[in-house]
Amino acid sequence: MPPVEWVTFDCYGTLVDWEGGVADALGALLPPPVDRRGLAARYIAVEAEVERETYRPYREVLAEASARLMRQLGHPLPAERANVLPESLARWRPFPEAAASLRALRHAGLRLAILSNVDRDLLALSIDRLGVSPDAIVTAEDAGSYKPAPGHWNLFRARTGAPAERTVHVGASRYHDMMPARALGYRTVFINRRGEPLGDARPTRMLADLAPLPETILDLAGGAARER
Repeated sequence: MPPVEWVTFDCYGTLVDWEGGVADALGALLPPPVDRRGLAARYIAVEAEVERETYRPYREVLAEASARLMRQLGHPLPAERANVLPESLARWRPFPEAAASLRALRHAGLRLAILSNVDRDLLALSIDRLGVSPDAIVTAEDAGSYKPAPGHWNLFRARTGAPAERTVHVGASRYHDMMPARALGYRTVFINRRGEPLGDARPTRMLADLAPLPETILDLAGGAARER
């Protein structure tokens, strides 16, 4: 197997609890009881629909997708809460094991990148909460497109010179990350927190969370990371 020099990450859903953040923000505006998982799943579907239409800054995607979903649920957002979701992003929490996993990978000599469907200023808020700064960042704002379009990976390669065969992509979405990264020649690690069926994703490895990721990456690297 080729050595591994870079590990690229999706952020929201992989490093940061995106579904929990959405459920907290929108669930507070719905009458109880709230099916948090069902609410997040419906939001994910609506957001993907909005992203497919045309490129918008992610703040606008969050606002438009939340407005559509709340209308569908029969509880339209009042004007003063139109930005409830983008305003909540700064409070979205990293998964408990995320920072330690990133630190272990860096200690092993690997370079880290985040490839995220978000705006640069919003991603900066989440990186602050993670406490680990990546070596490279590519956002939808940079690429002018949203994953699963290949723009993030194309820009990552252009900026770093990192070949796909020496990079492993880590993500929690079959649609946004696993399938496009595999099609572009990347080895992939699917963080399958909900025990989803794999479908056509066919990741190189699958984990329930990020805790065993450093060991998994070293295994893919043939037992040792690139010497710096």
